[in-house]
Amino acid sequence: MVLALGIAQPADAAWVDRAEAMMGTRVSVRLWHDDEQSAARAADAALAEIDRIERLMSTYREDSAISRVNREAAAHPVPAGEELYRLVETALRISRLTDGAFDITFDSVGRHYDYRAGQRPDEATIEREIGRLDYRLVTLVPDRHAIRFERDGVRINLGGIAKGYAVERAAAVLADAGVEHAIVTAGGDSRLLGDRAGEPWVVGVRDPRSEQGVAVRLPLVDEAISTSGDYERYFEEDGVRYHHILSPATGQPARGVYSASVVGPDAVLTDGLSTSVFVLGVDRGLALIEGLPGYEAIIIDASGRMHYSSGLMPPTE
Repeated sequence: MVLALGIAQPADAAWVDRAEAMMGTRVSVRLWHDDEQSAARAADAALAEIDRIERLMSTYREDSAISRVNREAAAHPVPAGEELYRLVETALRISRLTDGAFDITFDSVGRHYDYRAGQRPDEATIEREIGRLDYRLVTLVPDRHAIRFERDGVRINLGGIAKGYAVERAAAVLADAGVEHAIVTAGGDSRLLGDRAGEPWVVGVRDPRSEQGVAVRLPLVDEAISTSGDYERYFEEDGVRYHHILSPATGQPARGVYSASVVGPDAVLTDGLSTSVFVLGVDRGLALIEGLPGYEAIIIDASGRMHYSSGLMPPTE
């Protein structure tokens, strides 16, 4: 979860705030515009864009494009439309970049976890399904913008990248409307437009073991930040936390990290990379980020210790 923290506002600034429950989380838009009515229209348009993306990419909707892909792609290539196709293409590129630490086929195993009910798959179920958890089983058909699965039972889920895409698209809608100062947040993903009317936006990364606590604050301008944490969806059983960020290698929750935050210019990539860094762990995760110009990371390991990529000096409190 990412929290936008307050800074004193100019007396003549026209700020508009909107918030709705969408994409399984709280989505908020805050923006400044010199015309309040224009600001309100822009905020509504940004939320409408996120709603459109949810209708396209939600696996909980039987009529969504991604649900049709999941139903039919093992039998034949399914035209997905250019937008969904391009996002799946990006997700597969992140999978190759991260040696499979990021994998949208996690739902093949992930659908057997019920975090509200505190249920997890047994070893036999994981053993049966793990062979379907492999991004290389997803084939793209470029000339038709179609998707094909190479094995029956494969399922894709864009939960590790869709919120980043949604806030990036919403920010683009705001920019097209002439907005120069805004923050769009969906759960652990935020996209900032410009600064906060003369000052940087100050964004707080949650303390993963304190619901109201903040582990670190970052001043950011015109950036995206995404945080993946083991506190977002989980249950505990016999003292073990079972959370929603699965290791594609095991089908089990990834261990060794409490949270991973990535800062960079594109919320689509910060979203996918924060999940990847969480799965890879401290050493491999930081090595990944060091090889990506313009991106930085903060990792809180399972002992509560904070680790920073080389472009971020540990901030002073």
